[in-house]
Amino acid sequence: MVTFGKTISLFLIEGDPNSRWVCELSNWNGKAYKIPRIKVHGCFDRPDLAACGIYFLFGKNDIDEKSIVYIGESENVYNRLLQHDSPTGKDFWNECIVFISKDNRLNKAHIKYLEHKCYFLAKEADRYFVENPTVPADASLTEAEQAEMDEFLYNIRLINNVLGHKVLEPIAVINSDNNAEADTPKLCIRAARGADAEGQQTSEGFVVLKGSKVASTVTRSCPNYVIELRKKLIETNVINSEWVFTENKIFGSPSTAAAVVMGRSANGLTEWRPESL
Repeated sequence: MVTFGKTISLFLIEGDPNSRWVCELSNWNGKAYKIPRIKVHGCFDRPDLAACGIYFLFGKNDIDEKSIVYIGESENVYNRLLQHDSPTGKDFWNECIVFISKDNRLNKAHIKYLEHKCYFLAKEADRYFVENPTVPADASLTEAEQAEMDEFLYNIRLINNVLGHKVLEPIAVINSDNNAEADTPKLCIRAARGADAEGQQTSEGFVVLKGSKVASTVTRSCPNYVIELRKKLIETNVINSEWVFTENKIFGSPSTAAAVVMGRSANGLTEWRPESL
């Protein structure tokens, strides 16, 4: 797969990184806004937001560390955001990212197609809890329109990532031509008390892969932080009742990942080994 460099322009409207941003990509007719919730009502000064677009509402889950996203579309994004910020709107979100067209080329069918695709990408990535109560309807596009919207979708994924939300990106995909981590070797732990896990070092941290099995018990000398972390992962069903990871899980270091898998103190730099060893 041939890749090319990209130039992304970020403009801080108020000159404050905690306020509103505009994001543009070279040779692209799209445009993105990153807007804190407390700044939404002040966006009357951005008339281009009163247009067709797709938007993401981002928030935090107070129960666990998983963030929340709502993916929507509207023929007037600004008015729709005002509705979401009303007393009858959604209360979880604190920031939104909006995508519109600089030349008003997006129509209702285009944004419904993008919303539908983004919903399934977010569900597949499983990084965020997707707040949408129903599956967004798809739209019928011509072959040429679909190709144009697929390119628009690629740029939505890219810019969301750059702006700090990997909502549409899978955590780790081994041996994928489209994955920057594909050349990183898969590592394994085969140890006592049923530990049988696979993982991979990525640019985000160490990922223990879905289907990996952790030790069913911990040692007496197991650190308290490992015991508490295992407990939390079990409570949130990241590790199920059969001691198996139900999803790809990022850890801050190989050692923490190894300790959770093995139920004891561990040096991840030595415990995680290539499959061939």
